[in-house]
Amino acid sequence: MRAHLRTILATIGVGAGAAFVAAAMAIYAGAYNVAADDTHWGLTLSVLETARTRSIQVRAAGIKVPTDLDDPAKLAMGVEHFAAHCAVCHGAPGVPRGEIAKGMYPAPPDLAHAASRYSDAELFWILKHGIKMTGMPSWADHGDDELWATVAFLKKSGMSATAYGELVKDNLMHGMQHHPRGEAMPGMSHGEAVPPAADAPHRPNPR
Repeated sequence: MRAHLRTILATIGVGAGAAFVAAAMAIYAGAYNVAADDTHWGLTLSVLETARTRSIQVRAAGIKVPTDLDDPAKLAMGVEHFAAHCAVCHGAPGVPRGEIAKGMYPAPPDLAHAASRYSDAELFWILKHGIKMTGMPSWADHGDDELWATVAFLKKSGMSATAYGELVKDNLMHGMQHHPRGEAMPGMSHGEAVPPAADAPHRPNPR
């Protein structure tokens, strides 16, 4: 029995070693194409997606969600952050993804359905830490309040293009912190123009 078990373990070890050597040779030979315009192998994609999903779930499990995500002030702050930093890749209500997103792989997801795919804590973790090998950056330096506000916006998945445009425009008129006043915002609906708000009160940066 013990001899049989040793044979099985030895076979497994030899097989694993051979697989490792083969993988190392393929990598060193440059067989795996890292170009963004070439899709992953099926097995690679499956492994990466499973690793990403489980990593986010495990690390977000202990995050406490604030009870005031429905506060209108948080929604305004979240729209501001999203329009300045997220819309260019992910698009927004009435706003298509920017040119940079067309060359990214994997393609940035449409966040209109993010609230149904991830919990509030998971969305916060993604925003704060980013995700390797996707182009999703970490926004940890923007502070937890701002990131929770962005989560509050993402929960409003049914927001119309008009409502989104009005919120962005209102933020611009009141001294949007993430973008100079009077310039085009990536989160604005097409055709909308916001004149420089020279007389708008400038809000001090809370950070």
